[in-house]
Amino acid sequence: MTPTPPPQVRSPGLTLLTACFGTLLVLIDYTSPLTTLTPTARELGIGPTAQTWVLTGTLVGLAALLLTMGSVADDHGRKRVFGAGAVLLLLSTALSALAPGTAVFLTGRVLQGCAAAALLAPSLGLIGHAHPAGPARVKALGTWGASVGLGIALGPVYAALLERAGGWRTVYWVLAALSALLVLLTAYGLDESRTDRPRRLDPLGVLLLAAGSSGLIAGLAEGRHGWGRPSVLVLLGAGALLLALFVLVESRVTEPMLDLALFRSPGFIAGTSGALFTGLSIVGLMSYLPAVLQQSLGESPPAAALVLAIWSGLSVLSALQARRLAGRVSATTQVAGSLLLCGIGEAAMYGLRAGGSWVHLVPGLAVTGIGSGILNAALARLAVSSVPPDRAAMGSGANNSARYLGSALGVAVMVTVVSRARSSEGPSHAMAAGINDAFLVAAAFCAAGAAVALWARAAESRAAAALAAAGHPATGTEAAAVPPTAAGSR
Repeated sequence: MTPTPPPQVRSPGLTLLTACFGTLLVLIDYTSPLTTLTPTARELGIGPTAQTWVLTGTLVGLAALLLTMGSVADDHGRKRVFGAGAVLLLLSTALSALAPGTAVFLTGRVLQGCAAAALLAPSLGLIGHAHPAGPARVKALGTWGASVGLGIALGPVYAALLERAGGWRTVYWVLAALSALLVLLTAYGLDESRTDRPRRLDPLGVLLLAAGSSGLIAGLAEGRHGWGRPSVLVLLGAGALLLALFVLVESRVTEPMLDLALFRSPGFIAGTSGALFTGLSIVGLMSYLPAVLQQSLGESPPAAALVLAIWSGLSVLSALQARRLAGRVSATTQVAGSLLLCGIGEAAMYGLRAGGSWVHLVPGLAVTGIGSGILNAALARLAVSSVPPDRAAMGSGANNSARYLGSALGVAVMVTVVSRARSSEGPSHAMAAGINDAFLVAAAFCAAGAAVALWARAAESRAAAALAAAGHPATGTEAAAVPPTAAGSR
């Protein structure tokens, strides 16, 4: 039989640029409120409880639709879904810019999360389609990982500078203009790709996943103001129950949105759990750190954003260089090692004092930034390599879903840990004591994530050895761990 030729893409470089630019805008939009929340809340009259939803609203849209958008993109067109996300990002950022009050602004933030899901889910599938397996794909996925760090680095600084220059609404108007550019890039820079064997839509799975993840994140957000309240317990309980029902449904339908057989792949487990612990231990901590720098050290929002940029900027550089490890160290091993590195960096930040200097944080931020960049690149590789080729967008959606669910849980944990700290010397000293506890909690989460990845690495090695003993040597441990599929991608 004549082998199927690799897909022909007009411009792999333009595909990579478009996918990375979309990811960059998503992360800038997500992190912008870290430094603009105070003026936004002041003008729109957003109360303390509603302020929690400025960030959480985007997470709700992301978590509810990421996996669904990945499945739809694989079956009905990755370019089509990505383009719809670009248009929705344009409309939703314009809506936030025009918002006359809290309700409209928060609606815009939720819609921005939905747009982000439609952009993130197919992005790795588009890159995988345009770049055949090998060094070119590894380099491209490292670039995508760098765009994640760059978006986190730019978002707070971008927002702080634009807010000072033209007010907080300018932040969203410029994002709308950049989204219009993304729409043009999508139309002229992407080739359509989809699986040769599209699956039917799983409506019950879509409904259960969206409702369950939304309820869980809503409960985590509301829990920051008290975990024992009935509304919080109902949201968390309903979210967990609906997600359990989602797993039950996916195990019984003929064509599930999430193929549970993938959890027999050590690479898929390493990638998904690695993304979950990334959100839980790293994104959760770093999302809350600017508030600590402002309230405990007295830093201005731009200064706090620049301190955070030490971490995210170094993650960009290390993600771009991570391709040099590809031929020597498996992606699963990189996940384990980089999580351990991040844990060491977080533990090194311990010892912050109220009224002290942010310089104390620099070594830990640097180590965590280097680890984060390698981690982002490795997770991107696993998201594509640990699923069948025709399910690349679904793999991306599952990986990013785990990351943002972990982020929601991570922020809730960090806020709870910090808020429980007490000091006779005043609130700023209590916050400093609380963030020191949070550094250690985040480091412990990193160690737990690394342990899961090391288990997966050992399972990969056993699978590769079994194949070799049977006379079928694997081309790589990641490939050996992917469940077989007859479907292809076009």
